[in-house]
Amino acid sequence: MTELVVRRLLIDLNTPFAGRWNGGDAFRSAFFSALSMSFPVGEQYFMDSVRAGLKTLPPAERERFAPEVQGFVGQEATHRRIHGLFNGHLERLGYQNEIERRAIQRLKDNAHRDVRIHVAATAATEHFTAIFADWMLRHPEALEGAEPRLATLWLWHSAEESEHRSTAYDIYQAISGDHRWRIRVFRYITITFLADVTRQTVRNLWHDGSLFKWSTWKSGARLLFARDGMIRGNVGLWRDYLSPGFHPSQHDASRSRQWLLENSAQFSVVGQAA
Repeated sequence: MTELVVRRLLIDLNTPFAGRWNGGDAFRSAFFSALSMSFPVGEQYFMDSVRAGLKTLPPAERERFAPEVQGFVGQEATHRRIHGLFNGHLERLGYQNEIERRAIQRLKDNAHRDVRIHVAATAATEHFTAIFADWMLRHPEALEGAEPRLATLWLWHSAEESEHRSTAYDIYQAISGDHRWRIRVFRYITITFLADVTRQTVRNLWHDGSLFKWSTWKSGARLLFARDGMIRGNVGLWRDYLSPGFHPSQHDASRSRQWLLENSAQFSVVGQAA
C-alpha cells in the first residue's frame, strides 16, 4: 500500500499569464497548455473510476484499499481544481478547449462499459502521466524561463503523479482485471491520448499564430524527439507496461520524493492516508 498525502499548493493562480507562458517558447507553451486542458475532465474520470472499482471489492479488501484511494482522490481533486484555474486564464486569452469536449463525448459513449475497463483506462493513463512526470523532474529545462509559480505547479503535479502511480493499477488487479484487457486498453489509450494532445497543441499554435514557423517545430522536435526527449526517451518505460509481470512500483520514484522533500515550503499538508 502507498501512503498518499493530500497537499494544498501555495502559489498565486489569480494573476493572469501570457499565452507563451513557458519561457516565451511557442511550442512548449502550447503543448503543456494542451496537457492542462485535458486534466480537469480526466482527473474527474480517474477519481470516479477508482472509487467505482473500490466499491466492487469484498469488504475486507475494500477496507484495505480505502485509505490509499482516499489519498488518490484527494490528490487528483486538487490537480483538477488547480488546472481548472490555469485553464481559465487560457480561456480568457481565447484558447478553445477542444480536447475537453472530445473527452466528455468519449466518456458518454463508453459510460456503459464494465468498471474494469474504466479502471484499466485509468491505470493506462496514469502510466503515461507517471513516466512523463518523472521525465519532467529529470528535465526542468522543459520549463526554462517560465514564471516560478507556474514551474512549481508543473513540478508539484509531476511529483504527485509519480507518487500515486500504482493506485489505479492495484485496484485493477484487485478487481480481477486480466492482462489481455489491460494491454488492449493501454494501446487504445496510447493512440487516443497522443492524438488528442496533438490536435489540441496544433489548435493552440494556430491561435498563437506560430503554427507555421520553423522555430516552433524545431522546439517541438527537441522537446519530444531528442535522444532523451519526452516521447523518444520514454519508449522503454512505455513498453514496460506490456509485460505480464509489470508493476508501476518497478519504476524509480526517487525524484518525486526528493522534489517534495526539497520544496515543502511550496505546499501545506491537508490530509494523509493512514
